[in-house]
Amino acid sequence: MVKICCIGAGYVGGPTMAVIALKCPSIQVAVVDISVARINAWNSDTLPIYEPGLDDVVKQCRGKNLSFSTDVEKHVSEADIVFVSVNTPTKTQGLGAGKAADLTYWESAARMIADVAKSNKIVVEKSTVPVKTAEAIEKILTHNSKGVEFQILSNPEFLAEGTAISDLFNPDRVLIGGRETPGGKKAIETLRDVYAQWVPMDRIICTNLWSAELSKLAANAFLAQRISSVNSMSALCEATGADVSQVSHAVGKDTRIGPKFLNASVGFGGSCFQKDILNLVYICECNGLPEVANYWKQVIKVNDYQKTRFVNRIVSSMFNTVSGKKIAVLGFAFKKDTGDTRETPAIDVCKGLIGDKAKLSIYDPQVHQDQIQRDLSMKKFDWDHPVHLQPMSPTSVTDVSVVWDAYTATKDAHGLCILTEWDEFKKLDYQKIFDNMQKPAFVFDGRNVVDVEKLRKIGFIVYSIGKPLDEWLKDMPAVA
Repeated sequence: MVKICCIGAGYVGGPTMAVIALKCPSIQVAVVDISVARINAWNSDTLPIYEPGLDDVVKQCRGKNLSFSTDVEKHVSEADIVFVSVNTPTKTQGLGAGKAADLTYWESAARMIADVAKSNKIVVEKSTVPVKTAEAIEKILTHNSKGVEFQILSNPEFLAEGTAISDLFNPDRVLIGGRETPGGKKAIETLRDVYAQWVPMDRIICTNLWSAELSKLAANAFLAQRISSVNSMSALCEATGADVSQVSHAVGKDTRIGPKFLNASVGFGGSCFQKDILNLVYICECNGLPEVANYWKQVIKVNDYQKTRFVNRIVSSMFNTVSGKKIAVLGFAFKKDTGDTRETPAIDVCKGLIGDKAKLSIYDPQVHQDQIQRDLSMKKFDWDHPVHLQPMSPTSVTDVSVVWDAYTATKDAHGLCILTEWDEFKKLDYQKIFDNMQKPAFVFDGRNVVDVEKLRKIGFIVYSIGKPLDEWLKDMPAVA
């Protein structure tokens, strides 16, 4: 029986291994992590991450051919294939600070694998890593090999949170990169045979190592670029009276462009987009390509501009001050159908409002109070370190309360911001919300989920990204 072990029980490792276990009943799959709390959660009825469909998959396999354990060394030494899915945060100090990936956790995982391995192993990069990481890992493994042979493969994940399980069941493509040597080709075939148990062969792409590593960064950069492109248009739409939804619909009808990732919003978030683009920028700079680096930097700049613009719009609309005013924030996760708050635009928007002394009341159906407080008090990039290495007791942000329904959040508020496109926000009783808010009552829709005309008829002053401006707002331009 083939044995697979995955180091790292996070958003990538947990769901990916659960689906492999479900689709390959003859393979024994172990997910290992040094965090006892996280492993306990995977072994409980309340999983540590929220992802539609994940519960069912885990419950079907756990105790059969899927296990979660803190005994990292035992499972690594027994495995034929070791997936490494550890954090690769952006460096905050030293060479490449603010751009380069910090491979500390990857290196320590590689040294541990070399240390405990007693049989030949295929080591698979599952984390998003910079190009040429495999080469560094290969050197660590071979210099510490004690006669054991290692083959390194790159198998980047292309999951979208909120649809991760369906993405794993029916992927657009599975990418496997390896060395173009007999051993490398054999390793690629071994991993390909695992995925081929449910993925059609024509969707499994085999490449060299560097192509696989770069393809992941490139895919995320292209997706983020589309969001920044439509967000830049949203600013122009507001200035000219055009409607960004109509513009993006017309643009998306061009089959060469397509309709996906053309929804204007308060900005992109998630664990990968910003980190991967910064990584790409750093790699370009290191390879003497400043023009390419500057091109990709602009994608991040537009994203930051969009968040700043949103905050400025709120403040300028409300008589140029939000000091002491209650503002309801609906949604904190970076997108709907996930509890993930990594790099969510809500963090920067909330910090901007707190900086202007607003009192925030936040509601998100999947994000808990301690997570929100932690996010609002942490420094940038701290979130991407394992929990036990994050600041232990982040200072609580006193101007923030976290509540458990939208009506409590909006009661007596001067303004309401929608920062995540949860379906339930489309179905709220906005008349009831209006009746219980201070007047004038403002809605700032950062996800274009509300019916603007309907809300204006109720009496709200509405700002919706990229939509023709309310008469009220025309008199108070947002100063960027």
